[in-house]
Formats: sequence, structure tokens, C-alpha cells
Amino acid sequence: MKRLIALLLAVICAVVLVACGQRQSTFEIAFVTDIGQLMDKSFNQGTWEGVEKYAKDNKKSYKYYQPANGSDATDDDRYDAMKAAIDNGAKVVVCAGFMQQTALTKIAHENKDVSFIFIDGYPLNWKYTVQEDGKDVEKSELLTNVAGIAFMEEQSGYLAGYACVKEGYTKLGFSGGGGGTNPACQRFGYGFIQGANDAAKEDSKQIAMKYSWKYGESFSAGADLQTMLEGWYSTGTEVVFSCGGSMCNSAFAAAKANNGKVVGVDVDQSGESDTVITSATKGLQSGTMWALAKFYAGKFSEIGGKGTSLGAADDAVCLPEATWSLKNFTVDQYKALFAKVKAGTITIDNNPEGAETKTYSNVTVDFVR
Repeated sequence: MKRLIALLLAVICAVVLVACGQRQSTFEIAFVTDIGQLMDKSFNQGTWEGVEKYAKDNKKSYKYYQPANGSDATDDDRYDAMKAAIDNGAKVVVCAGFMQQTALTKIAHENKDVSFIFIDGYPLNWKYTVQEDGKDVEKSELLTNVAGIAFMEEQSGYLAGYACVKEGYTKLGFSGGGGGTNPACQRFGYGFIQGANDAAKEDSKQIAMKYSWKYGESFSAGADLQTMLEGWYSTGTEVVFSCGGSMCNSAFAAAKANNGKVVGVDVDQSGESDTVITSATKGLQSGTMWALAKFYAGKFSEIGGKGTSLGAADDAVCLPEATWSLKNFTVDQYKALFAKVKAGTITIDNNPEGAETKTYSNVTVDFVR
């Protein structure tokens, strides 16, 4: 009898341990990173902080997943990371970056009971072929379990370009990530040109701007990128808008070595380097939390299958005035400018196609290939 009781107790303990293990490995909110590191001081970090804050504030379990192979991650790597999140119990998966599109389309089609928040994304469609009258006919199904959340980066870039010129800088630089194919970075850069041009027009100035996507394909810092930016600074460039994840580390180092300045991106980067004069931010944290709140309020249908673009009208873009080191461009001037952008009385073009080759009245763009 004692042996039987001991055996039963052992079985019960084993079942409890397994059950506990299952509970500990279940995470209902998942975040799948873009290429680069989780704490990249930029895009991934801002999105993750939104996931983390919402989960902690609402007592939800959460976990992040990084695709294998880092900056060389493939669509299969991204898909595997999303699948791991679902296998671990995710009810809602936050995916950062437009490069997630192919993997996200596939897994969202396969998992209609899971909701997906596509940061810097857009509505997705599953495309398939059927036979009709003996012919292949392509069909398309809107994935209503995917919510595309984008930002009006052109507004944030505009504010930064305007501020730099009003501060007194006449030789600017823009160093962008994604090799010129990332829509968010493209909008940031195009807005930066427009803001600089409008400020220069008001002050009857001429601005020179170097503009490049070189060495930014992987959104990572690197020796080649730093060397290029050091060359810019050493030949007169005063401030560089570094737009692309951890690329900022190369910009910080190049600026520090040449007494130059940097405009940060995505999040407030003033605490990362004393070379940062301001940052062109967007509401990665607040936008992520807003979308998660929709899910948990049972209102995901309001954003699922749709594209939401957040901007100044939503207080989702700004320059962090409390931490900037600008001396000539005042907070009052900034607030007046922001109010105009928010009201839509300042027109900012959001189509960056051909931005480098366009002609601007008060900015000469030198596109560095």
C-alpha cells in the first residue's frame, strides 16, 4: 500500500510539474523583432517598450522573439520566429518592420484565430489561384487578423529639418537605413529635406545637404558607415540625421571625433550621446499600446484588415523638447510650428519617390552613392 501511495504521489507531482512548465512557457503577447538588436536604441526598442509596458500594466504574459541569422535573416527565419510565438501560446503577435510582410502574410493566413499587429505595416492579402472554366484565376483574400500601423514619418523629419536650419546649421546630412527601400526611412528623409527647405526659404538661406543610403542596408553600425560620416563632418557637414536602428552608433562616433552633431530617430536618443541635438521621434510605444488595447477591448475588428497612419494629429510624432540641446530654435517656436503641422496648415508631401533627384528652392541635395 505504501508503495502504491508513493507511486501515485510521484505521478501527481510529475503531472503538476508538467502543467507548471506549460504555464511558464505560455506567453500571450509576443513581439517579433525586425533585423538588428532588440535594444537598438531605435525602432525595435521603441516597439518592444510598448509591448512590455502594456503587458506589465495589464498583467499579461509576454515574450520577444528574434529571427535567426540577425541582419541576414530570411523570410523563413521570420516565419519560424512567428510560429514559435504561436506555439508558445501567443494570442496577439506584434511584428516590427516592413520586411516582415512575406512571413507575416503566410502565418496570418494559417492562423486565423491569432491577431497580428504589423508595426510600420499595412493591410495584407493572401493571394491564391483557383481553376475557373479550365483556367487559372488569381484570387485575393484580405487578412482581417492583421492590423497595419504606420506613422507619418515625413512630419517628424520635417520638424527636425526645420529645427536644424532655424538653429543656424547650413550644412546638413541624412544617412538612411534599408538601402533606400524602407518606406519609413524614406519618409523621414524626404520630410527632413522639406523642413530644411521651408525654414531656409523663410530666412533667405541656402542649405547644402549630403544624402545617402550607403552602408545602411542592415540598419547596423559599421566601420564603412563611420568612415563615410567622418568624411562628411571633416569636409564641413555640421549635423547628420541618422535614420536606421543601430546605425546611430556610427553617427555618434563620427560626430564625436569631429565636433559634429546628430539628429536621432524613432525614439529620444539624447541619452545615448552628447552629440544628439534632438530626435525625430514617432509613437512606437504609444502606437503599439493603442493597438494592443484595441485587441484586449474586443475591438480588434476596428483595425484588423485596415491601415492606420498615426501622426501629429494623434500626437504620434514630435521632437522631444524637454531633452533637446537646441539654443536658437525656441520651444515656443517649435510649439507654433507643431500646431500648424497638427492642423494641416503646413503641407508636407508623404511620397518620397525621387526625393533625391528633385529640385528644391533653398536646399541643394548631394546624393552620395
